[in-house]
Amino acid sequence: MMIRWHEPGIDVGFPLSVCGINTRGERFIQEVQARSISVTGALLSQVEAELRTGDVIGVLYAGKKARFRVIWARSYGARLKLQAAIHCMEGDECPWLDLLSEEPGVSTGA
Repeated sequence: MMIRWHEPGIDVGFPLSVCGINTRGERFIQEVQARSISVTGALLSQVEAELRTGDVIGVLYAGKKARFRVIWARSYGARLKLQAAIHCMEGDECPWLDLLSEEPGVSTGA
C-alpha cells in the first residue's frame, strides 16, 4: 500500500542531518536536503541511507531534534539516491517551526 503525503508545504532548499538504522540494520548519519517543509513533515532529497516506508529516523536542524516516520521513499537519479517524505512523530515538535512562522500565510497552530 502506498501512502501519499498531501499536506501543503513551502518550498525550501536547506541542509539538515538525519540519523537512524538502515534496511541492513546499520546505523547511519548524513546530511540531506529539505525540499519542502510543513508543520508536520518534509520532503527530503539526496538521501543515501536505504530507507523504507514505516522506518523511524531522527532529524536534526538548528540544534533541535525530532523523530519522524518515513511515509514513502523512492530512488531517483543516476546515483540512486532516495527522495523521502517524512512525518513528525506524535509528541515531537518539528525542528523548523520557527522557519514556518516567518512565512506569510503559514499557520503553525500556535
